[in-house]
Amino acid sequence: MSRTKRRAVLWITTALVVVAASVGLYLFQPWRLFTTVRVNEAPPAAAVQPGAPAPAAVEHLVTGMFTSHAHETSGSVAVLDLGDGTRTLRLTNLRTTNGPALHVWLSDQPVKGKGGNLDDGEHIDLGSLKGNEGNQNYAIPAGTDLGRFSTVTIWCERFSVSFGAAELNRLA
Repeated sequence: MSRTKRRAVLWITTALVVVAASVGLYLFQPWRLFTTVRVNEAPPAAAVQPGAPAPAAVEHLVTGMFTSHAHETSGSVAVLDLGDGTRTLRLTNLRTTNGPALHVWLSDQPVKGKGGNLDDGEHIDLGSLKGNEGNQNYAIPAGTDLGRFSTVTIWCERFSVSFGAAELNRLA
């Protein structure tokens, strides 16, 4: 092989390696394995309108504890009725691995195995995970029938995998 052809092959190979490495870094974002985003939001309280009677106390409707799936995940979850018609999902003492495109989902699928089933049925995306550690609140859309959703999951949209999930238990 001539020197010119070897040089062309080297440049093409180098370009392909750079493109593959760039795509890999974009998709996997490996630096997130070494970063922590801690969030510490206060528990929600119902808004008080001027001149209106004080809303009822915040009521826990359902609770659950996270179990690990693709990544070590722990903490608790509760759905809170704020007494003014709004409901909030509260994550308390959450600890999970940071990752790309993590979202908080309500799912109608049961927690089983490694959580690969949680996108099989219906789900509601409550938004991007605010941080991989701490206490955080997510508004539940008005009109959501909580009787249809049995699970909360930290879902990685990029790789379609559950980092961890909590089975919701109705309170008596």
